[in-house]
Amino acid sequence: MANTEHRLTKLRAAMEGEGLEALLVTNPVNRRYLSGFTGSAGYVVVTATRALLFTDFRYVTQANEQATGFDIVEHGTSPLSSVGDALRAAGISRLGFEQQHVSYGAYLSYGRDLGGIELTPTDGMVEKLRRIKDEAELAVIRKAVAIADAGFEFMLKTLRPGMREIDAALELESFMKKQGAKGPSFDTIIASGERSALPHGVAGERVIGTNEFVKMDFGALYDGYCSDMTRTVVIGTPTPKHREIYDIVLEAQMAALAGIKPGITGREGDALARNVIAARGYGDNFGHGTGHAVGMDIHESPRLSKTEEARLEPGMVVTVEPGIYLPGFGGVRIEDIVVVTENGCEILTKSTKDFITL
Repeated sequence: MANTEHRLTKLRAAMEGEGLEALLVTNPVNRRYLSGFTGSAGYVVVTATRALLFTDFRYVTQANEQATGFDIVEHGTSPLSSVGDALRAAGISRLGFEQQHVSYGAYLSYGRDLGGIELTPTDGMVEKLRRIKDEAELAVIRKAVAIADAGFEFMLKTLRPGMREIDAALELESFMKKQGAKGPSFDTIIASGERSALPHGVAGERVIGTNEFVKMDFGALYDGYCSDMTRTVVIGTPTPKHREIYDIVLEAQMAALAGIKPGITGREGDALARNVIAARGYGDNFGHGTGHAVGMDIHESPRLSKTEEARLEPGMVVTVEPGIYLPGFGGVRIEDIVVVTENGCEILTKSTKDFITL
């Protein structure tokens, strides 16, 4: 049962700054963040004095149990009509809505069902609050990370030549579920041999061979929060090239981990790793960002990328995941999750980054 009153307080301050009397929240993740409600259908409305959750008959009991501090309203056949009636009864004349999460068709229905109320688009108002994780969130993320760490240890005992990538992924996902995960936090990447040069090579039909990289990028979804980690191992006997690019990626990742701290921009965080890889002659083989924030969604803001000007703040949780990808040969990525602290960062991922051969 979530206590989200402090989140509502911060949201109301942001609404006041935008001159909004009320905010309609339709994104399921934002709805859960504000209310604690985990059902699949519902609308949250926040005003200066009230927080309402509109849902249907199926979820009324659940909503009353989970959304403490909210007024639960069982809506009629037209949910938005019920929302409009409540807003007009409260004298609300200007309503913010989440522009990134509203289709054009939905917007037209807003105009029809919320007649007489001025609709104002808002830009990531709840997402900006979600950037800074509170202690309750960090505790859940630590558990999600621990499940993924255990998954890596399991894979070191499970991977073998002759396995299909998709079978290895299934073994990993099944193991994480047995540890308490609801499921993977994204499509599991098991990319072997030349496929390891694909940054997002989701597990396929390829049979894992010998004397080649296996790149594993995966995470656990636990109590609404995601983890994300990558480790790359060699099946069989490595070549000098395997060792060379692994060592460079590890050096880059460690440089970034040493430099992540409050106040730096996402662009500066990205450069911590990118400069190392470029100096070793592989700059053209590192084509994605160094990392991204993670939480209830697997990709959140801010990012560690060449264009990100947002600054890191204590309580932000970000990945650090540089890589080198050589088409026709293979690729390496090493990824940890960290939480930004007052003077640096704490690495949450505990799995070894030693050069491992199986």
